[in-house]
Amino acid sequence: MIEGAAARSTRNQQAAHSVGPDSIGQVVPVVRDYIALTKPRIISLLLLTTVATMFVADPSGPALSLILWTMLGGYLAAGGAGAINHYIDRNRDARMARTSSRPLVSGRISPAHGLIFGITLGLASFVQLWLTVNPLSAALAMLGLLGYVFLYTLWLKPLTPQNIVIGGSAGAVPPLVGWAAASGSLTWEALWPFAIIFFWTPPHFWALSLMIKDDYARTGVPMLPVVKGEAETRRQILIYTLIMFGVTIGPYVTGLLGSIYLVSAIALGATFTAFSVALYRHPTPALTLRTYLYSLSYLALLFIAMAVDAVA
Repeated sequence: MIEGAAARSTRNQQAAHSVGPDSIGQVVPVVRDYIALTKPRIISLLLLTTVATMFVADPSGPALSLILWTMLGGYLAAGGAGAINHYIDRNRDARMARTSSRPLVSGRISPAHGLIFGITLGLASFVQLWLTVNPLSAALAMLGLLGYVFLYTLWLKPLTPQNIVIGGSAGAVPPLVGWAAASGSLTWEALWPFAIIFFWTPPHFWALSLMIKDDYARTGVPMLPVVKGEAETRRQILIYTLIMFGVTIGPYVTGLLGSIYLVSAIALGATFTAFSVALYRHPTPALTLRTYLYSLSYLALLFIAMAVDAVA
């Protein structure tokens, strides 16, 4: 019996050792890589626009549980789209310095596992939103995923320099999900946050593409600066910034939002316009980077202003 107890003790020690720091140290990088497939930095901005729009649709304030369920479903849908995008773009990513270390490119995660992961997240998002929020929000989230994968990544991205203009509609879907989650329906007013992101996407993404145009040229992706040149890209950035600026005034003109939002939209839009004008007239790599970074802050602050105005 003593020998049996000793044997059991040895087995218990071995089992404890098997889940020790070394095992955890092996699991953590794998989990980190799978999270990276979901593109969490991009999703954080998408979720902010989703939640802010929920308060515009329901100024009395959506229930915290509804907000959390909507955020979870939004993360799963956008994360699934991101993972599938990693799978589709893995060969292009291997030829770009910015993306050459991504999990599927480096072999840390097999392409098949990455694809299965993305599809699983997308299906989980649809079921979860359907059961915990409402069918409309589930359908819209799936529409955004399919639009990003099929309309943008598979069709438009390798076909035309206007890929981000048309394909950007997929990235503008999260506010519609938020509106549908908070109100249970869609009205024409829900098109304002959709339109803002739609027209924000080209100047935001083209600023990034100016910085990595050589990578796009190597992969054969016809991004605007590769096909039309940097000067035309900067001109298009300015044009779309001005259109976007005008669109952001729409929610005030139609009575959806009030003076807090209007002042914020004018101040933020004027600053964005100043960046775009400066980039058009006196382009430098440093200014291109600042314009790109400001575009991220711009969208976040504008949607925060929407939510603040709606509940004020």
